[in-house]
Amino acid sequence: MSDEQLRVVQWATGNIGTKALRGVIEHPSMTLVGLHVHSEDKAGKDAAELCGLDEPTGVQATTSIDDVIGLGADCVLYMPQGCDFDEVCRLLESGANIVTTRGEFHHPASLDPAVRERVEAACREGGTSIHSTGSSPGFISEALPVVLTSIQRRLDQLLIDEFADLSQRDSPNLLFDIMGYGSAPERFEQSRWQHGAQAFGPSLRVLADALGLPLDSVEASGEVAVTPGDLQIAAGTVPAGTVAAQRMIVSGMRDGRPLLVFRANWYCTTELDPAWDLRPTGWRVVVDGDAPLAVELPFPITLEQMGATTPGYTANRAVNAVPVVCAAAPGIRTSIELPQVVAQLGPA
Repeated sequence: MSDEQLRVVQWATGNIGTKALRGVIEHPSMTLVGLHVHSEDKAGKDAAELCGLDEPTGVQATTSIDDVIGLGADCVLYMPQGCDFDEVCRLLESGANIVTTRGEFHHPASLDPAVRERVEAACREGGTSIHSTGSSPGFISEALPVVLTSIQRRLDQLLIDEFADLSQRDSPNLLFDIMGYGSAPERFEQSRWQHGAQAFGPSLRVLADALGLPLDSVEASGEVAVTPGDLQIAAGTVPAGTVAAQRMIVSGMRDGRPLLVFRANWYCTTELDPAWDLRPTGWRVVVDGDAPLAVELPFPITLEQMGATTPGYTANRAVNAVPVVCAAAPGIRTSIELPQVVAQLGPA
């Protein structure tokens, strides 16, 4: 990479996008040149206003992809709620690299072949690359396991547990209507587990391929536990005997057994029936091999601080990945193909 400032566009300003936007503005080797938003209410506003900074940037938000393409940016941090492959290809063809927290690009072979070829063709046209990253999937399912398995010569299983205490999450619609807390366990929609294979399967496949142990399949399942008594949480009341915890299990299968496993443990209380082995919000990774390891990564913040802090776990890695993605060969680049992402926290 040259010593010149990288010209970066932030695409979308949700919780994670807003954190990334601020990260780019404050980065010593990046210059924010554009900001794409989806809301007309945000259009025309200075980027600083949209991420809580006092000093104006001179960059105004736009809803037009044509405005973004005309900027000649080095990279677009693409963070919308859904992936629009038309947008992605136009950006890549224009000469802008993409770092995205969308999960579609973790494992190129998991993409629909026609879509993959279209994206790769756009990369060739623009001489650009695209990379999916974040905290989960991403850091916890790829970057850290690669380090932990680097001292193994035999891997029997790698288990990733993610823990999230939702008791102080004041989002009734999310918890009760969308996630199903407070519902009778027999009425809990088991089909909801299947999205786990799409969300985490590609990331687990990247890791398995890198280790020379490609997966035969990825399976998703789950289980729930109930609260023995009425439970009062920030979002409302979880009645006794209803779902107060859920565990999504994504298993990367090889030779008939789970080799790589990701479990998302989301709970409103630790007092459950049946009892679960739960930890504070964070991660735990257990490597069962010839050099066994168990690594605990709790988030050392209060539950009240989670809303303001946790977007950074995803956004910061994306911002830090911009230089290596801009320097990469054209194409859909995985975390295994790229150099290690190193945060530049001071002047170059």
